[in-house]
Amino acid sequence: MSAVTLPRLESAGMNGWLVRLFDAIDESNMPWILALVRDCEATFGDALVDLVSSYTTLLVVFDIDRLTPVQARRQLQRVLASLEPDQQLEHAEIQELPTWYDPSVGPELERLAEQAGMSCADVVECHSSVTYQVYALGFAPGFAFMGSVDERLEMSRLETPRKRVPAGSVGITGRQTAAYPMASPGGWNLIGRTAAILFDRKREGFSLLRVGDRVRFVPVLQEEFVRLGGSTAAMEEAP
Repeated sequence: MSAVTLPRLESAGMNGWLVRLFDAIDESNMPWILALVRDCEATFGDALVDLVSSYTTLLVVFDIDRLTPVQARRQLQRVLASLEPDQQLEHAEIQELPTWYDPSVGPELERLAEQAGMSCADVVECHSSVTYQVYALGFAPGFAFMGSVDERLEMSRLETPRKRVPAGSVGITGRQTAAYPMASPGGWNLIGRTAAILFDRKREGFSLLRVGDRVRFVPVLQEEFVRLGGSTAAMEEAP
């Protein structure tokens, strides 16, 4: 627990502090990071500009007109002195993402199955049977980094990233999994596509998924995928 009781505060410019709670990625980190988010929101109040969490850190951005860096550091030190893990995490609601697993929208599905010595159906079962945790948002608005994928499905990032990955594409890199919220470049191994709208400017908070959420990928047939609004456009045809 020394990483929690003795965290490192690293300067992130005139209006930010990076709180490094851990040095290694672990599922047990998240209750502490979520607790720090909660306590920073309560302590900083209107002086808080943004909080950006990751697997091991929390970036705290504050209003320089309301707090000096020294004052912000002192507030963080007080928060950390009484920090306790968030016990409600394990009871969080599970977000279900209806997903069509198919080589036409998941071009690495067959290669991943071959590498793992499994059938495509086994890969789908393996990937969809796990309840994942959202560790961080980044790369693109609404892009949620989730883990941990079964070690049999671990796969290195593509050597040459695609110039355009369709929105909803579900992929794996290392032992992380994610779904692309919008069309963008990307180097993850694609195994399917979800019909869920992951980023919507009309939605409060915009992103469907938030740090700390629990997520399940629910396999659906093509017909159900289409009924839910999913696009079956092939990779090169995706709008």
